[in-house]
Amino acid sequence: MTKELQTEPIKPADSLSVIFMGSPAFSVPSLQRLADRYSVKAVYTQPPRKSGRGMKLRQTDVGAAAEKMGLPCFWPETLKDPAMFEELATHGADVFVVVAYGLLLPQAILALPKFGCVNGHASLLPRWRGAAPIQRAIEAGDRKTGVCTMLMEKGLDTGPVLDRCETDIPANITAGQLHDRLCLMTADLLCTTLDKIVAGTAITTPQAGDGVVYAPKISTEEARLDLTLTAGHLQSKINAFNPSPGAFIETGLGRLKLLSGQSVAETHSVLPSGCFLPGYFLGLSASGGLILSCGGQTALEINRLQPAGKQAMAARDWLNGVQLSPGQQLVTPPEAGST
Repeated sequence: MTKELQTEPIKPADSLSVIFMGSPAFSVPSLQRLADRYSVKAVYTQPPRKSGRGMKLRQTDVGAAAEKMGLPCFWPETLKDPAMFEELATHGADVFVVVAYGLLLPQAILALPKFGCVNGHASLLPRWRGAAPIQRAIEAGDRKTGVCTMLMEKGLDTGPVLDRCETDIPANITAGQLHDRLCLMTADLLCTTLDKIVAGTAITTPQAGDGVVYAPKISTEEARLDLTLTAGHLQSKINAFNPSPGAFIETGLGRLKLLSGQSVAETHSVLPSGCFLPGYFLGLSASGGLILSCGGQTALEINRLQPAGKQAMAARDWLNGVQLSPGQQLVTPPEAGST
C-alpha cells in the first residue's frame, strides 16, 4: 500500500536545505549532485582513520570531497551522544540524506528534520539489506539489481521506499564496475526523490514482508576460495570480491589473488582417467588463461592474477616465471579436495 509523504511544498528546489551523511567513494557523486542542486548546510562523515604503509590519518572520500567543495564537514565518532542532537538541530536542515554513512542514527535524530532522513541504498529492497549489497548480488548470481531511496526508520534498511531504479547485472561484471554504475544511479535517484519532496508529491511504499535478504559485510577470510565449489560459483565470487577484499587461493607457490575468472569447458585430458580432483593446473587456454580444475568436474580459466607483494599481471606472464606443468597440483586442502 502506497502512502503520500505528508510534506508541505516549499519554494524552489535550491531552497531545500540538506545535511549529507556518507563516507566512502560510493557516496561522493550523491554529495556532488546534491550540492549542485540544493543547499547543503553540513556534511557528516566517519572520522579519519590510519591507513597505508605509513599508517597516516586519512579522511574518508566524502570528507576529502567536502573539503574540496568548501562545505562544512564534521566527523563525530558516534551520533549517540545527546549533544549531537543539539548540534544537528542548529543547522536547521529540512532533510538529512544518508548514503553509506556507516554510523547508526538514533531515533531522536531520525525524527529531527522536517522531511525525515532519506537513504540511498544500492539494491532493490527488501533484497540485500545491509552493508554489502553490491557484492552479495553478484556473488548470488542475481541478474538484476538497482538502487532505492527510502525514508529511514530504526530497523536496518527497513524503511518505506520512495523511489527505485533497476539495472541488469552483466554476466562477468565486477563489484567495482557495478559500484561505479550504481553510485551514479543513486545520485540521480536522490535528486528525483528530493524534487518530489519539494513539490509535495513524494509517495512511500512499505517494503514487502517476503523476499527479505541480508548482505553482511565481506570478511577477508571469506574471500579465500574453496575450489571444491563449481567454477560457476567461483566465477561469481571472484567478480563479487573484485576489487576488495580480492578473492584468493593459497598455492605451493604463494598466495594468488584472482582478478578475473570464468567457467570454461575443459576435457581434463592431462589428468589420469577417473582421477579428476579440484586444484590442478590443466594448462593454458587459447587466450593465455590459466585453467584450474574445480568441484563438480568443472574448470575455471584465470586471465589476470596478482601474486603476493607484486603487481597484477596476466596469468600467462606469471606462468612464464614459475615451474608449473599441466597436470600438476597447484592448490592443496583446505582450498581443494578437503574432507
